[in-house]
Amino acid sequence: MRAIISARLLGRDDAKPCEKPFEIRDERLRGYLLRVQPSGARSYYVQHGRSQRTRVGVVGHITPDEARERAGKILGNVAHGRHPLHGLDGADSLTLGQFIDADGNSTEGMTYWLWLRSNRPNSAARTLQRLKTCFGKWYTQPLSDISVEKIERWRAERLAKGRSAQTVLRDTMTLSGVLTRAVKLGKLSVNPVRSLETPRIDRSPKVRYLSIEEEKRLRAALIARDEEMRTARESANRWRAERHQEPLPPLTRYGDHLTPAVLLSLNCGLRRGELLALKWTAIDLKGKQLTVEGSTAKSAQTRHIPLNSEALTVLENWREECPDAVRVFPIDTGFKTSWAALLIRA
Repeated sequence: MRAIISARLLGRDDAKPCEKPFEIRDERLRGYLLRVQPSGARSYYVQHGRSQRTRVGVVGHITPDEARERAGKILGNVAHGRHPLHGLDGADSLTLGQFIDADGNSTEGMTYWLWLRSNRPNSAARTLQRLKTCFGKWYTQPLSDISVEKIERWRAERLAKGRSAQTVLRDTMTLSGVLTRAVKLGKLSVNPVRSLETPRIDRSPKVRYLSIEEEKRLRAALIARDEEMRTARESANRWRAERHQEPLPPLTRYGDHLTPAVLLSLNCGLRRGELLALKWTAIDLKGKQLTVEGSTAKSAQTRHIPLNSEALTVLENWREECPDAVRVFPIDTGFKTSWAALLIRA
């Protein structure tokens, strides 16, 4: 339907909601249109490409004439190669950093950080860190300045520095998540990442498993490490006894958390983050089953893992050494340092 979009039109039955959404195109300005939803929502849009359009405003917030004027400015921006929202509603002033709002100081309403905390709580901190590491230099730049050319140049520089195509693609899609939210909230017209060509990546690489010989060396390194730690503890307690100091708890089976963590991972296939988040309440020693809760799993899906004899023995022994702990491995530092040293030893 075509008509002059005006206040009079808004009051007519022609512009009232019906069972299906419909559009009324303006006779005065080509590309300017009114979209009416069955819910009653009515919005002004301007179409500036075969499949590209920008929402101009909502009926009730601005008048049809104001929306037509804004639509004309958007069409002018597109014709001159500028961002569609250039110079409109402070689109040039909202920066990437303000929209992400890592510090929680923004006044821009629903920022990306708020959305992450509500919808991706398990990965929110990692996502925020990746954004800062990869795109921190862009935080002071307007959202509308992030173009296809800018992203392609960044991607080429990353690849030239030796980053793998898989890593660059992952980082690019992290930025895409931010820009997609910006589009949905009306902060951007389009997500420029959608126009990028996806690099060809081998999505089924060879899976690396330990050989029998490698596993033997790994287990031998764990045994040697535990023995050294027990010897060191005994020596320390003799030193303390000579000085009439209270002895440290003896190390009976394991030197620390590393051996039970590695053996449990070998037998159950747990990721590092899953090991660190694992609680004793998720382990059924009698039923010989371990539960990885969806809130801590990378896939966000709960799964149940049967415990074989070695995994069961390891957990029973480790439970005796930390009977009051809530988490199976009550540490905050992770396994990176000790694991790297163990690999060298093995």
